[in-house]
Amino acid sequence: METVKIGMAELAVLKNPGVLITLGLGSCVGVAVYDPVNKIAGLAHVMLPESPKNKKVINEAKFADTALPALVNKIQLLGGNNRYLRAKIAGGAQMFVFKDKTDLMRIGEKNVIAVRNILKKLNIKLEAEHTGGNYGRSIEFYSETGKMLIKTIGHGLVEI
Repeated sequence: METVKIGMAELAVLKNPGVLITLGLGSCVGVAVYDPVNKIAGLAHVMLPESPKNKKVINEAKFADTALPALVNKIQLLGGNNRYLRAKIAGGAQMFVFKDKTDLMRIGEKNVIAVRNILKKLNIKLEAEHTGGNYGRSIEFYSETGKMLIKTIGHGLVEI
């Protein structure tokens, strides 16, 4: 079975059998998109909700609005079919407590909202999520079953 590790602001796709892994999700969101019929899966480690509108994006995997379309495109290139695509997400925590409750500090929540909106726009059903809180997560996504295993810090192991 192929194992692919995805770092922060990276994305990857693979054909079955395989597992996609990303570590250390805090305010970042891990977005797994998969085609359960053709057994093709992709995972993005999204850092920020939106790419800068006035600059050329050098790393499309960094932003929700560029990472998700890129991920879908890569899945299609491997033979995935948009009609079957499903998603699971994890992360989007509020890792630190700030006295000033400005929007700038709510990056985890903003990431989750952006990912949900983009999935909806791309017509991809969000099957499950494990988001929010104030703790980190690491995830493993299995192309064979569509299972997402979430390892949390101090909150055990969760499967969605």
